[in-house]
Amino acid sequence: MRFGLKGAAIVIAAGAVFALLWTRVAPVTGQTESYRAPRTVDGRPDLSGIWQALNTANYDLQSHSARPALALIPAPPHTGVPGLGRSKPVELPAQSVRALGAVGGVPAGEGVVQGGEIPYQPWAAAQKKENFEHWLERDPEIRCFMPGVPRATYMPYPFQIFQSADKVLIAYEFAGTTRTIHLNEVQNNPAATWMGLSRGRWDGETLVVDVTDFNDQTWFDRAGNFHSDALHVSERYTPVSPSHLLYEATIEDPKVFTRPWTIRMPLYRRFEPDKKILEYKCTEFVEELLYGHLGAVDPATGQTNK
Repeated sequence: MRFGLKGAAIVIAAGAVFALLWTRVAPVTGQTESYRAPRTVDGRPDLSGIWQALNTANYDLQSHSARPALALIPAPPHTGVPGLGRSKPVELPAQSVRALGAVGGVPAGEGVVQGGEIPYQPWAAAQKKENFEHWLERDPEIRCFMPGVPRATYMPYPFQIFQSADKVLIAYEFAGTTRTIHLNEVQNNPAATWMGLSRGRWDGETLVVDVTDFNDQTWFDRAGNFHSDALHVSERYTPVSPSHLLYEATIEDPKVFTRPWTIRMPLYRRFEPDKKILEYKCTEFVEELLYGHLGAVDPATGQTNK
């Protein structure tokens, strides 16, 4: 009995310690109501700094298992390592990416779509599937095009936020992309653009941004998720600790989706004392891909161009 009481006391004490630790390391979403960010000179929450998403959303916004590559080909049922007993068809990396091995693989991810589903219209679901099957030829990221919103936020590169009284500038490392969020009144863009037109306002601790005036050339990820020129993105940037922003983006596109849907993720502050946004102006790296057929040697055939 004495041992039982002692054991119970240990369990209760351990539970109390766990509860205390849990309250101190509460999930990011649980900190939103209590944290108050430092202020700028005009009294607004200070979001300035270098931030980065740490997830697999750029591979696929939805929950996904690991797979050998983004570009796959079907293989017959007997394909595989002898002795493993595979009886079902498997998919193998396409020839164009096979030499990359594990480097070309796709890590598993929990997904960032609230509810898990992207509510495509039937024709658009078929288009998404086709995009995925033709990822190597179609993904704008491969050609170093500006990534659009919200994809620029969760690509595997840091970005920097600068603030003034009436503007918020975001400088993204990928492709040297920049974006201005206007806190004052501005006219519509004269034409659709890759990054859209961003109008912002403050809702307490949260920067709320409405983004419109998009072209239809960007994707949401490498899995072929796409939109039309009717895209409207509503973003929320909420500081929840000195080290984190909670990022939410609600996507509306009546041409492609049956209803609005939302993604959510934490963004992490980069604390390295000398951390900077470095140049990744990738245009020159894709010149042979885009224009190689105009050069001295056609990379597709190996033949000399005349």
